[in-house]
Amino acid sequence: MVKEYKTITQVAGPLIFVEKTEPVGYGEFVNIRLADGTIKRGEVLDTSEDVVVVQVYEGTGGLNKDCAVTFTGDSLKLPASIDLLGRILSGSGQPKDGGPQIVPEKMMDIHGAAMNPYSRAQPDEFIQTGISTIDGTNTLVRGQKLPIFSGAGLPHMDIALQIARQAQVPGSEEKFAVVFAAMGITNEEAQHAMADFEKTGALERAVVFLNLADDPAVERLITPKMALTTAEYLAYEHDMHVLVILTDVTNYCEALRQMGAAREEVPARRGYPGYMYTDLAGIYERAGVIKGNKGSVTQIPILTMPGDDITHPIPDLSGYITEGQIVVSQELHRKGIYPPINVLPSLSRLMNSGIGNGKTREDHKAVSDQLYAGYAEGRDLRGLVAIVGKEALSERDKKILEFADLFEDKFVRQGRSENRSIEDTLNVGWNILSSLPKAYLGRIDNKYIDKYYPENKLE
Repeated sequence: MVKEYKTITQVAGPLIFVEKTEPVGYGEFVNIRLADGTIKRGEVLDTSEDVVVVQVYEGTGGLNKDCAVTFTGDSLKLPASIDLLGRILSGSGQPKDGGPQIVPEKMMDIHGAAMNPYSRAQPDEFIQTGISTIDGTNTLVRGQKLPIFSGAGLPHMDIALQIARQAQVPGSEEKFAVVFAAMGITNEEAQHAMADFEKTGALERAVVFLNLADDPAVERLITPKMALTTAEYLAYEHDMHVLVILTDVTNYCEALRQMGAAREEVPARRGYPGYMYTDLAGIYERAGVIKGNKGSVTQIPILTMPGDDITHPIPDLSGYITEGQIVVSQELHRKGIYPPINVLPSLSRLMNSGIGNGKTREDHKAVSDQLYAGYAEGRDLRGLVAIVGKEALSERDKKILEFADLFEDKFVRQGRSENRSIEDTLNVGWNILSSLPKAYLGRIDNKYIDKYYPENKLE
């Protein structure tokens, strides 16, 4: 018989403290019955001989010492089913679209199972997002975790939605799905995201988890775990290639900090708990490809850098765990360029594994290197022009300076619904490079110049 305990001694923020219980396991799922019969759900956060600390997912409003607490002896599980595709759920997995409850094919622990490092395959298959600054110079590879570092007021949500509706494996007939998990976003952002999914038809192959800004902060802590458990189910039970977009990881970390404060933990850097690194690693490391398995899980976490500070603990720790980053630029955004992705501080550490002959195109690496080098030099020359004036530059420097402007206007800039194939991206790159004499293209082999350098040069 399941015991009910009416021994709540304290309610503090999102936590309740329960005394005189039987032995209780860490992470155990808890039901809390209010006086009116409403059931709230929670999880054991800390346990000792005297007191059990429970975090309540739906918030502690209405809870008092007369509420009954039941320990289930089990952890929180996701009702996993192929019917999740096309559904919009709350951050804790409850239907938010007016549809029926999910009938589970399998109940899965949301904390997942650790992936044996030996069983991991090296990611090496190209994913086309349709965005040139990602596909061309910071390529996303199947099984990779590649975060987007953004700032307040930048269109990272638009970039995420564009990736969600355009991402595909070119030339492949394999099943592809998107899991979109939003943590702490505003109602306006949520409505914008849902309208975009429904208008473009992308919802049919997507599962959406929505935790809004006015939802309990503690629910944010399970939203990414719900999303990744869904992704693992679709990938490893139904052989699908799943792209997981998590936004905004900063809100998740703020919820961690709030929980740490409620538990009166000793804070680490900037008030965040000392275990934030391992907590983030527990999320990011659930991406990957398993040997002998057709499915895969690829992650694009999005995080807004407080004060645009890339050394802030959240982007700093994320950079240690993930395989590169895409950096969204305030400067390009002020120029009216979309997507305002700055390729210079951006990096994809697995890019070389996913490009080249038979994957993208033989000239991909050379074109990417030359575009990067030309743009970097052009940006440096802008600083020099501000000091000495354009007239003091050599003819070569003037050409490179013009190239940097062309790169931003033709390669970086594209429409919000413009879906460029990798062929289109590389051809745009060659068209821009044609503004430079062949002698300047020192990073491209002559055989590629002979084959791809356009004779009808860019005006």
